[in-house]
Amino acid sequence: MPLRAVLFDVGETLVHPAPSFPELFSTVVAADGHGRSPDAVIDASRAVFHRFSEAARDVELWTTSPERSARFWKSVYDRMLGQLEIPDDGHLADVLYATFTDPANYGLFDDVEPTLDELEAAGLVLAIVSNFEVWLEDLLERLGMRDRFGVRVISGIEGIEKPDPRIFQLALERLSLDPADAMYVGDNPEFDVTPALAVGMTPVLIDRRGRYPDADATRITDLRELPSLVRAAVA
Repeated sequence: MPLRAVLFDVGETLVHPAPSFPELFSTVVAADGHGRSPDAVIDASRAVFHRFSEAARDVELWTTSPERSARFWKSVYDRMLGQLEIPDDGHLADVLYATFTDPANYGLFDDVEPTLDELEAAGLVLAIVSNFEVWLEDLLERLGMRDRFGVRVISGIEGIEKPDPRIFQLALERLSLDPADAMYVGDNPEFDVTPALAVGMTPVLIDRRGRYPDADATRITDLRELPSLVRAAVA
C-alpha cells in the first residue's frame, strides 16, 4: 500500500526555543546574576535527560494540565540549577517555566517549510502527534503552521502521552489510515521510533544534534532528507 501521510512530532522536530534552549536558559540565569555558558547548560541538561523516561514510566502525564506541566518542568529546572550550582528558592524555576511556555520564544527550524512544501506537492497528508501542552495550538498559529496539519493530536488535549501507542492510533483513526499508510518523524527513539514501529507505522528519527549515532532506526540529521525517504517508500 503506498505511503499516504507523514506525521510529525513537534518539539526539536519542527520547532525549537529561539535562539536555542541553552542560550535562552543561559540568558535567564544571567539576568538573575548567575553567569553560565550555553555549553554548561547543555552539560546540565544531560544530567536530567532521563526525567522524561521517568515520567513515562510513572504515567505522570505531565502535559495534561497547567499544574502537572508546571510541576514537571520545574522539577527539571530545579535539577539543572543544582547541576549548575545556582541556588534557587523557586523564583528562577518560575521564570524559566514562564520563559519556555511563551510561544514568542520559539521558532521553526530552517528545514521545516521547504520540506513540508515538497511533501504537500507530492500529495502527502501532514499531521502532528506530539507530547505538548494545550498552548501548542497557539504556537503553531503564531508560526503560521497550524493549518498545514489537518489533524493535530496533542497530548495536553487528548490526555494520552507518547510512548503510549494509543496516541498514534488516535491520529490514524482521525486520518482514516492504516498504519502502513503512514510515516512518523520524531527526535527520540523511546518516544517516537519504538511506539510508532509497534503500531505498524514507518518511523524516521530526526537526530539534529547527533545524540543517537547508533540508533537502530532510519536516521536523518536534516529534515530535507525526508522527501527522498518518502519517495523510496512509495516506489
